[in-house]
Amino acid sequence: MRRKAGLILLALAVFFATLSPLLRWYAFPRLAKIPANQYQDMVLEAKDATLLDYGTMRSKKVPEVTVVQTLKGNVEASEKIERTASRDVVVWDGLSYVQGPDGRMVSEIPERYIFDAHSQEPVHATGESVDGAPVRRDGIEFKWPFLTEKRDYEYFDAQARTTSPIHYKGTQEFRGVTVYYFEQTVPWTKVPFPKAMPVQGITPESVAKTGTTRWYTVHRFWVEPGTGAPVCGEEIHKEELRGGTLLGGRDKVTAFVGHVKMREDYIEHTVNLVESQRVLVLLMTSYLPWSFLILGALLLSLSLYLEARGRRPGDAAPAQLTEPEPVSA
Repeated sequence: MRRKAGLILLALAVFFATLSPLLRWYAFPRLAKIPANQYQDMVLEAKDATLLDYGTMRSKKVPEVTVVQTLKGNVEASEKIERTASRDVVVWDGLSYVQGPDGRMVSEIPERYIFDAHSQEPVHATGESVDGAPVRRDGIEFKWPFLTEKRDYEYFDAQARTTSPIHYKGTQEFRGVTVYYFEQTVPWTKVPFPKAMPVQGITPESVAKTGTTRWYTVHRFWVEPGTGAPVCGEEIHKEELRGGTLLGGRDKVTAFVGHVKMREDYIEHTVNLVESQRVLVLLMTSYLPWSFLILGALLLSLSLYLEARGRRPGDAAPAQLTEPEPVSA
């Protein structure tokens, strides 16, 4: 009976020991994915910012500039790309809408971001664009990988249409959550004017004829808790118009300067959401695999103990006794 129980425990030990790495290295990479129909929005604010008045072409201080970013999953487009990409794909139609303190539009830049649902790596397909212009992204944007690592990543900047490193700077505590802190600086770069201009009748083409160009630099900080969903983001954002007849002989004029931060209610909402997601990620990548491995070791030890108890000395078969041969003188 002990031997039978020992064999059952041994089989269970092998099962849980095998299940541990399978859950972490096989099941999790396949089960963890971004849903194709996901929708999310985020509001950022820049207090006491500097903004260009296109009516007078003069910069002025304003109490607040608001940036609304929306990301909407396009299921139809993702299914179409999946038929040829042979992998799970997510298509996000994004919009970055900037408005001044009077509620009027400052800029409006749409994007189409296509990426792998599991790894968050960019997928290059027809429709990948920023402000209607085709782009080829390298590196991440918006969504970080599941199980973000303590290392530098390549991050795509939609304004500059370029990719540059975003550097890991250390681990911190943010609102009770252990997070990774990243920084990226995009140097002054000549960028195109948005197609939707704040003044009716002015277009990027008409501005280009004046010889005036638009330049941009940003220093951004991202706080990421390892789930791929940043809980906070900030940017020190600067834009200038340079040269041309539009500036009336001036070399440059500030178009926008502001310290852009996530609004407090969106930070709280994101932290609460990430905490629940973080538990699920840790459950599949750490808690359950380690628990199964420890359980397998305990079952193996118990199996060996029962096997040893089953081999008691009293249970051994008695040795055969033979008659001694007669001895002659």
